Amino acid sequence: MEKHKEQENKGMSRRRFLSVMAGAGVVGAATTMTGCRPVSDPSGTGWLPNQYRNASAQPVQVKGRVPLDPANVSLVRNDEKCILCGQCLEACEKVQSVFGYYELPVIDEFICVHCGQCSLWCPTGAIAERSDVENVWRAIQDPETVVVVQTAPATRVGIGEEFGMGAGAWAEGQMVTALRMLGFDVVVDTNFSADLTIMEEGSELVERVTTGGVLPQMTSCCPGWVKFVEYYYPELIPNLSSARSPMMMHGSTLKTYNAQKLGVPYEKIVNVAIMPCVAKKFEASREQFAGLEGGAGKYYNDDTVKDMDYVLSVRELADMIREKLDVDFANLPEGQYDQIGSTAGLIFGNTGGVMEAAVRSAYTLITGNEPPAALLDLQPVRGLEGIKYASVPVPGVGDVKVAVVSGLANARQVCEDIKAGKADFHFLEVMACPGGCISGGGQPKTAVPPQDWVREARTATMYNHDKAGVINGSAAGAGQMTTEKGVLNLSHKNPQITEIYADFLHEPLSHLAHDLCHTHYVDRSDSLIRK
Repeated sequence: MEKHKEQENKGMSRRRFLSVMAGAGVVGAATTMTGCRPVSDPSGTGWLPNQYRNASAQPVQVKGRVPLDPANVSLVRNDEKCILCGQCLEACEKVQSVFGYYELPVIDEFICVHCGQCSLWCPTGAIAERSDVENVWRAIQDPETVVVVQTAPATRVGIGEEFGMGAGAWAEGQMVTALRMLGFDVVVDTNFSADLTIMEEGSELVERVTTGGVLPQMTSCCPGWVKFVEYYYPELIPNLSSARSPMMMHGSTLKTYNAQKLGVPYEKIVNVAIMPCVAKKFEASREQFAGLEGGAGKYYNDDTVKDMDYVLSVRELADMIREKLDVDFANLPEGQYDQIGSTAGLIFGNTGGVMEAAVRSAYTLITGNEPPAALLDLQPVRGLEGIKYASVPVPGVGDVKVAVVSGLANARQVCEDIKAGKADFHFLEVMACPGGCISGGGQPKTAVPPQDWVREARTATMYNHDKAGVINGSAAGAGQMTTEKGVLNLSHKNPQITEIYADFLHEPLSHLAHDLCHTHYVDRSDSLIRK
């Protein structure tokens, strides 16, 4: 330890000493008393500060921390707040099965799927999302740009908790109003692109089931899960759906189809996404979604274009609202989106929701008939259980068997079953975070560690709105959806989905749809092997 630090500690007053001890707790006290100070880099360089590289030098209470690369695009660590309590390790190893599941010493390699569960488990706020707030402010203040913002399904049952509303409170309309007050030019609903995802991913599933393609097909809308496969199970990459996530489908179509409809040059559009997930920050940075590999960049033959410019967590949006708006959030008037989605898109936020939405539309794509009522309330795939199975009878095909998983430790178990030839199902949905996006790493920290009662409240609100067929229509009035029971629960019934295919994409899995709505993946398994 540096000399001036030693002198500073020697001169610590009794009052200051007691304050530190009270604020740090048992683990923090052990850290303080042993002279432990985290490494100077704000993101850390390993799972323990340099003082504790030698296990024999560790106080018994110190449990360590997850490795976090200073260049991590999703997460940062404030070492001044870290008390080495080990909660982040618990989440990363036990819940997500990432830490400890590779052979490299953590001081040599940083393995991260960006799920952000470590930030939810951190009791001191030492781990947080890497903020894009200032970049977004600059875009909003630039008179030459048109800033388009999309909001993910689970954001509307999270944001209210930041402003004193109860767990799972529905705050969609208030959020839309706040976004317009902050200066965003266009406000769209990611439920729309979730509907688009169902059309593309569902059509891919139908093609695989009917033509003998690679099965089980695995969902690809969760970037933490996708990176987990790229690290640990690259042999299963062919099983991943090639469909982009809803956020990334929206990013490419907003800068192509919607730019043309708005009459705005694509270069002037800045895409912002409000997500319950910090892995979405990583996803937006993937090279597959920028330049000539990206959807919009490839469409315009422009290597400077990014499909998605900035991603904000729900917590970041709440910070922006508190910074700029002196309002009673809960009592804001309910604003309306400029682009709408169905409640099938809405339930993407729950574990099992993607599967249920996909089955509803896949049934129609296969049979030409509307799904029976039982498929609008597919109970076997609902709930917080980590691994769930269901069988859906489809005329002309037989039983379509599905599996739903949340939490990557559970996903590891199912992946091992697939490798061993024990997976008797056609379609697998995986969400990295327990409970799905409603408990994503960018959601409000209502309880530490996250509690099931919070997850259950958020989940129930989403399903209640799906059951009621309640959606927030377009502000412009165009494309308003009927309130006929059942119609709003189906992605393929969204008139704005019908419109984008009729006017632009032509049909699911078309050449243009492939360029804008699909992607490919990367084998990252070499990162787990010492060079």
